[in-house]
Amino acid sequence: MTFQELHISSPILKALYDKQYLEPTPIQQQTIPAAISGRDILGIAQTGTGKTAAFAIPILEQLKDNEISKHCMIRALILTPTRELAIQIDECIEEYSKYLFLQHVVIFGGVNQNKQINQLCRGVDILTATPGRLLDFIGQGIISLSDINLFVLDEADRMLDMGFIHDIRRILPLLPQRKQTMFFSATMPAEATAITKKLLHNPLRIEITPVASVVDTIKQNVCFVEKTEKINALVNLLNSEPEEHVLIFSRTKHGADKIARNLSKHHIQCGAIHGNKSQNARQKVLSDFKAGLTKIIVATDIAARGIDIKDLGIVINYDLPDVPETYVHRIGRTGRAGNSGIAFSFCTQEEYPMIKQIQKLTGKRLSQVSIPA
Repeated sequence: MTFQELHISSPILKALYDKQYLEPTPIQQQTIPAAISGRDILGIAQTGTGKTAAFAIPILEQLKDNEISKHCMIRALILTPTRELAIQIDECIEEYSKYLFLQHVVIFGGVNQNKQINQLCRGVDILTATPGRLLDFIGQGIISLSDINLFVLDEADRMLDMGFIHDIRRILPLLPQRKQTMFFSATMPAEATAITKKLLHNPLRIEITPVASVVDTIKQNVCFVEKTEKINALVNLLNSEPEEHVLIFSRTKHGADKIARNLSKHHIQCGAIHGNKSQNARQKVLSDFKAGLTKIIVATDIAARGIDIKDLGIVINYDLPDVPETYVHRIGRTGRAGNSGIAFSFCTQEEYPMIKQIQKLTGKRLSQVSIPA
């Protein structure tokens, strides 16, 4: 079945693409039909190309008509290297499964485990996990992988770079022999290739060229700030550009709400859109923005995908993204149809390596600017 045929028959696809005014990305168009049919996938693609939807939607399509899991019988496992990516993936699943009776949980280290254990023991269909916390829970007897029939290994090369190869080698033998596997990696080093040979059965190989170019009409600026001074810098920047339509990116839903509250305290009107907002609430914010009733939107990456406004003058990266490709997608919201645009990126000391990665990817040096006092 083609993507277009699935689009017609799948309520999940229609809700995602029609109601949110999205266009399917190349990796989604190529992966989703094959994955829904049960095919193993070898996807070579960067974060920012839309691959989360490419593997999440087939998982939801295959699980949606089955009985809800009980007693910690996890049916789909998504393994990813970092807490931030795990949270983002789980937020996407929450967004896509809004009207489905499926349970999803995200687990990662660095936080108290009791809340995660309680969530798991209420029953879970889809688990997103980082390797260390997953092995910890397996060792405690809290999690079993024996019922997994869908497995995603995401950001495989990054896993290897971070030293997770031994954890992966411990996890893979605990999975059932018969399962569908989707393997995603930006590059294919020798260790990753070796894993795919053991893990995948007759996979469909899909390779997507990363987006590296940015429109020449976008002026790109970086503002070096202390973390505690970010909100004051934002207020000063917005007050210096009162006539422009502005889109502000936050890394998390909680962060987007916090930014909006802080701007309101400074008498700056704005709207926030993210996965916890209803579709009607997000649509109202977007409609008010397009109509000029509000000129500022604070958004997370997933919620901002449907925003296409020809008069958007400024994009502000309040939080830098986790990968440089996402930066390209973010600032590409401005400077459309031959119009000029400006991008400001707030950068704290710990975020400086990401600025270097962004400049390497785009081949452009960001202009250092100071925020007006």
